[in-house]
Amino acid sequence: MAQTNDFSKGSVVGNIIKLAIPMTLAQLVNVLYNIVDRMYIGLLPKDATLALTGMGLTLPIITIIIAFANLFGMGGAPLCSIARGRGDNEEAEAIMGNSFALLLSSGLFITLACFLLKRPMLYLFGASDATYPFANQYISIYLLGSVFVMIGLGMNSFINAQGFGKIGMYSVIIGAITNIFLDPILIFVFDMGVQGAAIATVISQMISALWILKFLTGKKTILKLRRKTMKLSLQRVKAITGLGMSGFIMSATNGAVQIACNTTLQSYGGDLYVGVMTVINSVREIISMPVSGITNSAQPVMGFNYGASEYKRVKKAIKFMAVTSISYTLVMWGLLNWFPEFFIRLFNHEPDLIKAAVPAMKIYYFGFFMMSLQFVGQATFVALGKSKYAIFFSLLRKAIIVVPLTLLLPRVGHLGTNGVFLAEPISNFLGGTACIVTMLCSVWRELGNKS
Repeated sequence: MAQTNDFSKGSVVGNIIKLAIPMTLAQLVNVLYNIVDRMYIGLLPKDATLALTGMGLTLPIITIIIAFANLFGMGGAPLCSIARGRGDNEEAEAIMGNSFALLLSSGLFITLACFLLKRPMLYLFGASDATYPFANQYISIYLLGSVFVMIGLGMNSFINAQGFGKIGMYSVIIGAITNIFLDPILIFVFDMGVQGAAIATVISQMISALWILKFLTGKKTILKLRRKTMKLSLQRVKAITGLGMSGFIMSATNGAVQIACNTTLQSYGGDLYVGVMTVINSVREIISMPVSGITNSAQPVMGFNYGASEYKRVKKAIKFMAVTSISYTLVMWGLLNWFPEFFIRLFNHEPDLIKAAVPAMKIYYFGFFMMSLQFVGQATFVALGKSKYAIFFSLLRKAIIVVPLTLLLPRVGHLGTNGVFLAEPISNFLGGTACIVTMLCSVWRELGNKS
């Protein structure tokens, strides 16, 4: 194989950008899977807000599925990069094979469990009798494709970890274009509403997953997915889950936050404010995507160079990641504060929702740039295999700070729904500061001593 994608050679920034452009585009397109669904559902001539709110109530279940994809995909991919950096491609393939086996088996289990528990879960997540039918219609179909979602998200990390950023981008684009094409046909032409949106998503995720598996078992990949590497090794499973636990906790705690927000908003504001949170989460998915693109593309470069003992190059990667992430989020904070209605109207045009969402967005996104500090610190810990730090800071911002504040602040000084939205900026300031300071005092110092 002529192409080895050696990240210890050439410009560090160039290597990151080479991955970042296709990976960011891929994430942008990936976000469109659910975002486009919500955009179209928000344009339904009847019950648009109830249908949009119903889809929003399914987000915690979807987040659980993504959490397990992160556990085994994001857990295995950095270990794969480190092994490649050491020149041990055999071990890298074994890690990839074990990750695939874990994704497949857990995907089947999650599908069954969610089907059995979906009704009590949806009501727990803030559903009302008015919104439950829409939520049930969407998630019942979506769950049929959850295995494809997990394989698509989890195994695409191994394509990117080998430096095939463009292939990783194509993997997502193929599915997303299918989804964008099918959505209006199934939702409007065949008048299937939220069920049509779910069917389009399942078909597109299946196509994406099959494309990824075809590449990883083909001739163009550096590391090949082989049946013999799928035999689970306890040592590898521990390493994969240990490092992937950070990404798992981040997604799982995101789900916990969504549940806490929806149930609290249902109590203080009803279905309207659950709909507002659905819009805010949808906007967040879009605007956070470039930061995720930069930090995720920096991870294979950092991991490879760390495995190759090129510690100065690791520090250069961290600097570039921090500067670009902070600069971008500062700009987005300004745009969100000045033009909130523009972002809201991407998903809903009803006057009552827009009126409630404008002040909510200004509170929720206050000091948005502080979020990037958490992303930078977290990405560094994961890339270098520092699983304990990564796990702790995943728990700190969401489980320890956001969830308790979401439940408590509405009771303080009659804040009500504003208290729910205020929990996010507080967590960004506290969690972001703690994460970046710890990274500088531990990893940065270690890299300096080894350089």
